[in-house]
Amino acid sequence: MSLTRRQHTREVAIQNILDAARTIMREEGVAALSMQELARHMDMRAPSLYNYFTGKMDLYDALFRIGFGLWDEHLTALSKESTGFHDELRIVVEGHMSFALENPELYQLCFERPVPGFVPSPESLALSFGILNRSYQRVEQLKSELDTDLSSEQIVNLVIAISHGITAMHLANEPHLPVGQGRFGSLIPIILSVLQQVMPRKGERK
Repeated sequence: MSLTRRQHTREVAIQNILDAARTIMREEGVAALSMQELARHMDMRAPSLYNYFTGKMDLYDALFRIGFGLWDEHLTALSKESTGFHDELRIVVEGHMSFALENPELYQLCFERPVPGFVPSPESLALSFGILNRSYQRVEQLKSELDTDLSSEQIVNLVIAISHGITAMHLANEPHLPVGQGRFGSLIPIILSVLQQVMPRKGERK
C-alpha cells in the first residue's frame, strides 16, 4: 500500500472514530464516552483505538478542536449578513443556540467542560482563545457606534455569559424546539432589547 493510500486510510479511520464518539456522547452524555464503549460501537477491539489516539483524553482533545473549529465557521458564516453591532448581537445570541442545537455534544464539551480531569492541550486552548481574541477585536471595531463605557472585553464576556445561560436552559428543558421558541428561546428578543438599552447607539440614550 502506498504512503498516500495508507495515510488516506488512516484519516478515514480517525474520522470514523470521531463520528462514533460524537454519537455516543450525544446519546449517552459527554462524560459517558469510554474507549471500551467506543470499540463496541465500532465492532473492533479497544486496543486498536490506541493506534489512533493515546487515550480518552486525547480523543476529547481532538473533539474539542473540532467543536471550536465548527463554532468559528458557524459564527463567521452567520456574521456575513451583519448590518452593524446590534445586528451582530442578535446573530451571536441566536447563533450560540443554533450551534448548540445542531452540535449538542460538542457544545457541552467546549463550553461546559463536563468531563472530570479533561484539560485541553495548549494547541486546543490556543485555538479557542484565538477565536475569543478575534471577538474582542471585532467588537473594538464596532464599538464606535455605541454609547457605552464598557470595554470590548466586557461586552464580549457579557454576551457570552448571557448567550450561554439561555442556551444551557433551552438545552436542558426544550432541546427539541428550534431557536426562538419555548420558555427560554422565546426570551431572545427581550434579551436583545435589554442589551441594546445597556449599549445604545450614539444619540439614542434617553
